[in-house]
Parts: sequence; structure tokens; C-alpha cells
Amino acid sequence: MLETYEFIVIAMLLTFIALLFTGFPVAWVLAGTAILYSIIGVFGSEVLGWDTFFLTDFRIWGIFVQRIYAQMSNWILVALPMFVFMGLMLERSGVTEKLMTNFVQLFGRFRGGLALAVGLIGILLAASTGIVGASVVLLAMLSMPVMMEHRYGKGFASGVVASAGTLGILIPPSIMLIIMADQLSMSVGELFFGALVPGLLLGLIYVLFVLVAARFSGVAPKPGNLQPITGRLIFDTLLAVLPPFLLILAVLGSIFFGIATPTEASGLGAFGATLLALANRKLDFATLKDVCLKTTTTTAFIFGIFLGATMFAVVLRQLGGDEFISHSLRSIPFGPNGIVLVILGIAFVAGFFLDWLEISLIILPLVAPVITELGFPLIWFVVLFAVTLQTSFLTPPVGFSLFYLKGVAPPEVTTLDIYRGVVPFVLCQVLAVALVFEFPQIVLWLPSVMFGASATPVAN
Repeated sequence: MLETYEFIVIAMLLTFIALLFTGFPVAWVLAGTAILYSIIGVFGSEVLGWDTFFLTDFRIWGIFVQRIYAQMSNWILVALPMFVFMGLMLERSGVTEKLMTNFVQLFGRFRGGLALAVGLIGILLAASTGIVGASVVLLAMLSMPVMMEHRYGKGFASGVVASAGTLGILIPPSIMLIIMADQLSMSVGELFFGALVPGLLLGLIYVLFVLVAARFSGVAPKPGNLQPITGRLIFDTLLAVLPPFLLILAVLGSIFFGIATPTEASGLGAFGATLLALANRKLDFATLKDVCLKTTTTTAFIFGIFLGATMFAVVLRQLGGDEFISHSLRSIPFGPNGIVLVILGIAFVAGFFLDWLEISLIILPLVAPVITELGFPLIWFVVLFAVTLQTSFLTPPVGFSLFYLKGVAPPEVTTLDIYRGVVPFVLCQVLAVALVFEFPQIVLWLPSVMFGASATPVAN
């Protein structure tokens, strides 16, 4: 039989879910639910004498202040605005336009070559920006008209752009990984290198799917009347790849060789993206002002949800939410691996209705202690969780990549085309989750080489 505190924990979670459908901003829903149930907790303890509550007096609101101050003074989170600035400035630098022009000329002569070019550029953008919205919009504006002109399937073209644009949330430098590392007190560098191979693996799976679909279906006709490949074209393509590659090397390489912390590397990346914009004569006062404004609003949005989630987590834990979640997961009769699969299933379904940020801030801190107690390396589980969360960008009705794409896609591309087009790429992501789950060394190998991170997870 459920105890009183367990009923209140369930009621708090259900209240949060119900309020999400009212249309209020998520940050306010999180903070408002926390305040409401902190009052209920204090009232139940002091007036009704519920001794099952951990909220015994009004000091909980002092804890709110302490936690909010701790979040806003967190040195690790300084990397967030820096990486956001880097991604937005790189978007305005003209680098991607050069990449797309040369990649289309080089690969466009092959069946499915235009889609292949989008996938490869998506991988490069992911490793140099980490901003999904910017990547999807930029790829859509540059590639969708070209693919429509060459009679590509509307769904296929939409799926390629949306999926390639989402790689930035997984391949370092990723703001999602920074937030996860902060929430679980993990090393950002270890998490970056743990996610690098799985991120590239997912990009490779996308590319292989594009080639197979183009070869055995009619979604990507072979273009004609293209000039032959020349040495000059190959040289220009390599020259176009060089700037983002150097930026990636500067950011990840400085972490890799111990020259800079991830926070310091984020500043280096922001400076490097600014230099690229200056070198391409794209940097002026209007551009700098626009990038700074967008960086500020994006960071404020993230931190607003951060603070609301912090209050929510404090109250949920004080009410015994940790104990309730731990007990519920341990009662699942499927063994340790089954518990992990159930958690991933919950995250996958939650991605249909919640953004990755809310899932990372609410669910991940609650389940991580259980994973550690079961003997699994936390870095493996967090990367596995991150790969699963990437599907939230492509699954309707709250898939943000779908919204970004629809906003800039050609008029003939309908919402239904986009929904149909992303289905095979969601399946590709599920395949990547299965591979990372079955072969943990995909995650653990690189951190073990760099940082001495341990071991293969327990499999029972």
C-alpha cells in the first residue's frame, strides 16, 4: 500500500504533466508546481502532522534561494552562452554556404549525392556549433530548394535535413552534454569524449541509410548535365572544409590535450567563430548585435527552465521522490538491463511531449543514482540517455526540428511530408541506441584512453 508521501509525489508529477497542456511556459510550470507542493508539504507537516514528509518547516524556501544562487554562479555553465554564441556566429560566417556549394558540385553527380552532402555537412556543423535550430534552418534554406529542383522525394529530403541538423545536440561540443554533466557532477570532458564516437556512429548510420535509400528507391533521381570532377573542385572542397575543421580542432583539441577546460574551450570557440566571420567579411556591427541578442535570449530561456527545474527537483526530493523512484525502478522484475531499457523507454515516450531540456533536468537526476547502484558506469548510461533523447527533436508533436524545418521549407513541402520523412531516421536513432546499449565500449573506449575511465557495465 502506498504511503502518504508517495501519493503526494505521484500527485506532484501528474500536476506537472497536466499543467504542461495548458500552454504556460515550462519554466513557470516547473517553478509554480514546486511552490504549490512546498506549501502543501509544509502545511501537511506542521498543521496536519504528517510525519512522512521531509518538508518540516519553511526553510525549504531558503533552500530555493541557495540552489538558484549556486546555479547562477556555476563556472561550468559559463560554457553555455559561449557555445551558443559560437554556433550562431558560425551560422552567420558564410562557412556553411561555401561547404554546401562545393559539396553539391562534388557529390551531386551521384544518386543521392545531394542528401549525402547534407548529411556530411550536418556532421561538420554538429561538431562546430551544437545549436540544433541554427543547423536545421541553415541546412533547409541551403539544400531543400536544390533537392526539390532535382526531384528528390519531399519526405526523404525533409528527413535528411531534420536528422542531420539534430546531430549537434549529441556530437561535442553539445549544450545538452554540458547540462547533463552539471546535473550529475560529472566531468564535461569525459562526457564529450564518451559521446563523440556514438555521435559519429549515428551520423554514419544516417549516411548509410541515405545511400541505400537512394540506390534502391526512387526518392533521389540521378542528376544529369554536371561538369566532371576536377582537381580544382577537390581543392576548393578541401579548402571549404578546413575552417570548420580547424575550429573543431581548436575546441575539442584543446580539451583533448589538456590545454583548456571545456569552459575555457568554449570561449576559444566563440573567438574562433568570430574570426571566421571576420575573414569571410561577414562581421559587422549589425551581425554582432544580432548574434549577441540571440545568444542572450537563448541562454535566458535555458536558464529559466534550469531554475524552475531546480526548484521542482528540490521539492520532489524533499517529499521523498528519490526514494519513490528508486523503489519503483527496483521493483521492476526484469533485472538490471531491463531497468535500463524501461528508463530509456520512458525517456523516448516523454520525448513526444517534452523537450530534451526538461527530461534532462527532471528525469535524469532521479534515475542516475539507481543506475550507479546497479553497477553500470554512469558515463555509459548518460550517453545512452542522450542518444535516446535525440529522438525528441524528430518525434511529433513537440519535435522542434520539425517546427524549424517547416518554417523555412519550400511551400510544396507539407507537414505530413515532414512527419513521414523523419520516421526512418527515428528508426536509425533507435538502432544507434541498441548498438550503444549492446556494445558499451562504443562509449567507454575513448574516455578510457584519455582519462582512464573504467570498465564495461554489469550485464545481468
